[in-house]
Amino acid sequence: MTVQLGLKASTAASQINDRLQYRPEVFEFFLQESDFTVEGLKRLEAAIDQVKAVTGRIVLHQPMRYQGNYTELIAPEEQMPELYRFIQTSTEAMLAIATQKRVQVLLHGSYFRQTPQFIAMYDDFAAAEKAMFGRLDYFAKIGGERIMFENSISPLYFYGDPAIDARIYAKNYRLAFDTSHCFIKAHGNNAVLLAALERLRDHIVHYHIVDSMGLTHDSLQVGKGAIDWAQVLPRLNPRATNIYEINLADPNDAKEQVASHAYLTALEKSSK
Repeated sequence: MTVQLGLKASTAASQINDRLQYRPEVFEFFLQESDFTVEGLKRLEAAIDQVKAVTGRIVLHQPMRYQGNYTELIAPEEQMPELYRFIQTSTEAMLAIATQKRVQVLLHGSYFRQTPQFIAMYDDFAAAEKAMFGRLDYFAKIGGERIMFENSISPLYFYGDPAIDARIYAKNYRLAFDTSHCFIKAHGNNAVLLAALERLRDHIVHYHIVDSMGLTHDSLQVGKGAIDWAQVLPRLNPRATNIYEINLADPNDAKEQVASHAYLTALEKSSK
């Protein structure tokens, strides 16, 4: 796979303008709660049109939080009606825009930090897992070719376990694969990461390329962590898109994302 220059930004004009100067091949909007007001949605649509002048390969990443809580798909409607409603309405809004603008939507199957609290709202883990797959099935049905699901380091939705990977693969979901999340969940084991990339490859439509030491959620610049990129590159699906999801020293300066691309581009060239 030839990696693409994929950049990530919020809907803030300062971030968008910074990213567009590099002429990215893929652009991912990292959305937040404020993007789903009437004015926020208008701003988002205008931002998409601005980016489409450079690239049509655009992904809308769901907001991670609503009123301080993570947007866990298993949020029960009875116990957390406002969060449940926000997840539903925000996803419907993103899919409406995605259909109109011909872009993609990304949901997290689960997050991590609050996941135990949400699981505790169910009778047991199996019930929570069943609820999650029920929500994924529902969103896969209404989203069709416009939606994808990303892994985390949560016990509910992650990549790297052969049995769980097989179950996810059998669902025929369109997958987003975050390299660092898989690596961290595998406690820094490159063999587990590489095997998951191979097992799920045919259903992966988008990658979050990001390095890690495999211990914590560190979101490192590519080449600064312990992931074996020379082995990762040939295992990527060439039909998928990718962005660099790197912690930035300055959110208005994508230099760490751009440096990550330079690193992988040089690695690709040296391997040929």
